Amino acid sequence: MTSYRDLIVWQKSIDLVELIYVLTDALPDSEKYSLSNQMRRAAVSIPSNIAEGQGRSTSKEFSRFLSVARGSKHELETQLIICKRLGLLSERNIAPAMGLCGEIGRMLNSLMVKISDSSQN
Repeated sequence: MTSYRDLIVWQKSIDLVELIYVLTDALPDSEKYSLSNQMRRAAVSIPSNIAEGQGRSTSKEFSRFLSVARGSKHELETQLIICKRLGLLSERNIAPAMGLCGEIGRMLNSLMVKISDSSQN
């Protein structure tokens, strides 16, 4: 691997950021500086931490940043659920983002295991 941009999980995380920006544009103006801003920051944090971690010098550091990315993914899923429960977004609206979050989560977990296994060999 030569770049974080080669990682499919990073690419899918960028797709998720785009999707979250579209979804948050549909939120009411009253949420512009609260829930919307928080969702965007959580979404942006996922690929950002993948990139920063890949740029670090050790597998342990990379794994730590992947863990932070996974935490941001959980945060974003929670915020999507809140939007649904408050009636700000429908299940149909959030389903693609939730699906992508699930896929990204599985990929992050797999990458973390792979890094852990390779650092122990």
